[in-house]
Amino acid sequence: QVQLVESGGGLAQAGGSLRLSCVASGHTSSPYYMGWFRQAAGQEREFVAAIHWSMGRQYFADSVKGRFALSKDNAKTTVYLQMNSLKPEDTAVYYCGAKDYDGVFLPRDIRSYKYWGQGTQVTVSS
Repeated sequence: QVQLVESGGGLAQAGGSLRLSCVASGHTSSPYYMGWFRQAAGQEREFVAAIHWSMGRQYFADSVKGRFALSKDNAKTTVYLQMNSLKPEDTAVYYCGAKDYDGVFLPRDIRSYKYWGQGTQVTVSS
């Protein structure tokens, strides 16, 4: 049973930074890819960023490109989301997702993810 646990959310000022972590456990092999989605109050859950686990290729939503960065720790099966130059519009619950390999590579598609964490709240004040 794969479990994902996010952490690192909290309150930041506009222009500040936060670093989110997502720890995956229970994998018998490395994930195909892992991603971050966020959901603001009253909004649909939207894609933020994703990383192809073995290749390290990264994908970002236009809204966060140039401000957010991804990194990973293979030994810990952990992905990090470094969020810089935060804006009030970044306020949301951030969710980590993961998928096992099946040859279908759709990291921006929320429907492609099999496993999800419980989410961590990020609040950015102006």
